[in-house]
Amino acid sequence: MSRLKKLAAIFLALTMVFSFSFALTGCGEEEEGSGVLNIYMWSDYMSDDFVAGFEEETGVKVNISYMNSSEEATAKLTAGGGDEYDLVMPCDADMTGLIEGGYLEEINLDNITNFEYLDDAYKNREFDPENKYAIPYLMNYVYVVYNPETCPVEITGYEDLLSPELEGEIASVDGIRNLFPMALVALGYDPNSTKDSEIEEAYEWLKDYMKNVKYLNSDDAEKELISGGCSVGFIFDGMFTRVLPEDDTWEVAALEDPIQLGVDEFVIPAGAKNKENAEAFLNYMLDPENMAANMKDGHEYTCPNSAAVELMPDSYKKSKAFDLPGDLRENYFLQLDVGDAMKTYDKYYTMLKSE
Repeated sequence: MSRLKKLAAIFLALTMVFSFSFALTGCGEEEEGSGVLNIYMWSDYMSDDFVAGFEEETGVKVNISYMNSSEEATAKLTAGGGDEYDLVMPCDADMTGLIEGGYLEEINLDNITNFEYLDDAYKNREFDPENKYAIPYLMNYVYVVYNPETCPVEITGYEDLLSPELEGEIASVDGIRNLFPMALVALGYDPNSTKDSEIEEAYEWLKDYMKNVKYLNSDDAEKELISGGCSVGFIFDGMFTRVLPEDDTWEVAALEDPIQLGVDEFVIPAGAKNKENAEAFLNYMLDPENMAANMKDGHEYTCPNSAAVELMPDSYKKSKAFDLPGDLRENYFLQLDVGDAMKTYDKYYTMLKSE
């Protein structure tokens, strides 16, 4: 019996050691700070193979959660996003406030050797002169497209989108900073206006616009164009690349008004638990071959990496989505930080969505 008791004691000790070791590694979860990367970004905006390639190369498991608007990304960051995520995708308009508010970690460019492939126009930007906080992923023009065979009106400016003949004919992206700038431009105002009276006028304009919108969604507005459900779209350039293979009759409207160019940034939230993995991902993303493969796999947007663009086929380089009519490519505006006026925008956007 004594021998059996001794064996039982040894077995119990080994069990306790194993249990303690198991607890230290997170009870079956990925060990924090080593083999995991948590990303918060737009849906349908990155190739599964691109992510899988990074996982295979690094051994890091990537978990992606999806946002519905840039405002959601900003809210995550200002609410302490580092507790949940290692990379978040706000737009360029929000960068000044995020940097000044201390919501972002500094990026160590020593870990991002492929930074050299980023075009100079997207380095040393006004809001980030030392490239400490943001790496651009992809960009998108937001413009008007139409089917000349089915669209009942000529579209030369945003004001034409209010034509009664277009009732139920428009598929549109959503979002405060996509919709309100269009309305402000149509009214002759600064697309980044901070004046309450002008924002209110834009709200009234958008109420009329919404009467003509059949489908409002920033994820898949192009589906209504492909199906023939709408003859006009107010969409991102990458969405238009999905329409053209299905129906090449569609055109980008040669507007007299300027169009919007938005840049989707990757940032590291303050307190992120897997900062080195985030930097490794950014370096992988900036490799021209990796980015080109990502875009070829159904994610063709305007790209800030010219070396990646050079690896793309002519079907991308000469696509109607990017070879814009007239002077549209030069006649654009950027989203800028509107400071406290964002509260006014939010108020009227909430009212617009509740109509």
